[in-house]
Parts: sequence; C-alpha cells; structure tokens
Amino acid sequence: MSSKHSSSSNRPTDKTTRANKASPEEQANSVDVPIGEKPEAALYLVATPIGNLGDITDRAKKILAAADLIACEDTRVTRKLAQAFGFTAPLIAYHEHNADKVRPILIEKVKKGNVVALVSDAGTPLISDPGYKLASTAVEEGIGLTTIPGASAPITALVLSGLPTDRFFFNGFLPNKTGARCKSLKELVSIPSTLIFFESTHRLAASLVDMAQVLGNRPAAVTRELTKMYEEVRRGSLQELAEHYLAAGNPKGEIVVVVGPPATESVELTEDDLDTQIRYAMENNTLRDAAALVSTATGLPKKKVYQRALELSKNKPD
Repeated sequence: MSSKHSSSSNRPTDKTTRANKASPEEQANSVDVPIGEKPEAALYLVATPIGNLGDITDRAKKILAAADLIACEDTRVTRKLAQAFGFTAPLIAYHEHNADKVRPILIEKVKKGNVVALVSDAGTPLISDPGYKLASTAVEEGIGLTTIPGASAPITALVLSGLPTDRFFFNGFLPNKTGARCKSLKELVSIPSTLIFFESTHRLAASLVDMAQVLGNRPAAVTRELTKMYEEVRRGSLQELAEHYLAAGNPKGEIVVVVGPPATESVELTEDDLDTQIRYAMENNTLRDAAALVSTATGLPKKKVYQRALELSKNKPD
C-alpha cells in the first residue's frame, strides 16, 4: 500500500497544472479553472442573461473576467453587464454593419495569444446575429473555439409555451411587410415542427394575423419580457391572439412567438371555423393556394377544402 501511494504521489495532482496543459475547449469546460486564472488563447462564445442577471453562469463570469477583449453587439448594453460583475476587459462593437472590418481584428487577437469573448446583447451569441461568420472563420483559421452555454430566448419561450418540444424550427424575424411576410410563412406551412419567431412589438398584431391566414388557426403562445419582473406568456389560437393584440395595442418588451405544428390528422372543425380559415387564407392568396394552405394546416382533404373555397368565392359579396 505504501508503494502504491508513493507512486501515485509522483503524478501531477495540481489542478492548475492540469488546466494549463488542457486544450482551450477542455479548459473552458473545466470547473477547476478559478476566477483570475488565465485560460488558453481562444475565441469563447459566451451566453449572457436574457433579462435576469442571476442567470449568468459561473463559467461565463470566469471567462469574461479573464478575457483580454470582449466583442459585443452594443457596447452600451454589455458595459452595464460588465459594470454589474466587475469585468474590466476592453469592449469592441461587432455587429452586422462592421463585421467584415472587425472580424480579422478579432481573429488576429486570438492568434497573438489573447482570450477573446463574443457576447450578444442578451442570450446565446450566433442566434440571429453575425457571430456565426466569426465562428466559421475561427474554424477555417484553426484557432481555438468553444462555447460557454447559458440563457437562450427561443428555448426559454419554447419550454414555457406548452406546445410540443420534440421538434422545433427557429425562424428568427419575419419580413416587415405583409406581402413578404406571407411569402416567408408559406415556406413554413408544411414543416412538421413547432415554429419559433422573434417579433417586434409594433408588428406583433399584424404578424399574428398573417400567421393565422397562412399557417391556419394553430395553437400558439406570445411570450414577452422572459425572466424579467413582468414576464408574460399568453396562450391561445393564432386568431385569438391576433384579435387580443389588435384590441390591446402594442405590448412592451422583447417578444418571442411560438406556434404549434400543423395538424397530422383531420381536426374536428365546425363549418363556421373552416369558413373563417378559408376566408383568412383567401385574403392574400389565390383560391387554389388558399385551399392548399388550409388543407395542410387542418389535415382536411385538399379537394374538400377547395370545393368549399370555391363556394365561398362565388358567394362573396361585391
């Protein structure tokens, strides 16, 4: 026993020594790296809170405290986070308008032995921001790249929505104008998954109307101010939600809309419900396209829906 103990004591047991020899990915993922210790030079994709500052992770604080440079969407937003936790690294703006110019600077910083952290204004970087180009370049250049996971608004909205979570499709923002928005929604009609969208407050009601027309009257949820004091999740059909926000006006805060998947089987609809969906769809589509959209959304036979749409179009008042 004595011999075995002596032998094992000759192996390195200092956690700091092991961490220094680890790759950037291994070191970033190690809970043994203390605050203040310098990680390996690499690009670190660091998730930040989407509202509640208490949601920042210990690993995120360690990397941001040790960073030589923090790249962010808006330095004013990230400066508040830095002040809250005492991060002192210089901040540099990295967004869609300057990405091509700043990207080589960040890559060169890492090559010269610096720890560079990329954050978004809130949540996980690369989701609906130009960070993916920076990550791709890091891969191409062969420099260290790893992530410090944490909060994500799309995932938070999904799990609060009460809608199916086994398959989902994140679309980001839809186009501003109705025509382009409906065109984009048509591409999503047959996706057999829960759909997730970002939306601005002043377009919310109009977008919900378009979703109901194109996707059909699916179950949905509008989430806002996630993890904040006035967090709200409003659930209902797309038509119900559209009517609510048309009447209530623009809500405040950051918004994520979650829409249930299309029906896989025929659903029990009253004639009035079916007629309402068909009329909605025909407002911005040809009769044939409207029938196809409603058929996909409800699971009803396309021929049946088309015949009813034809009857409604003939009886449409001038």
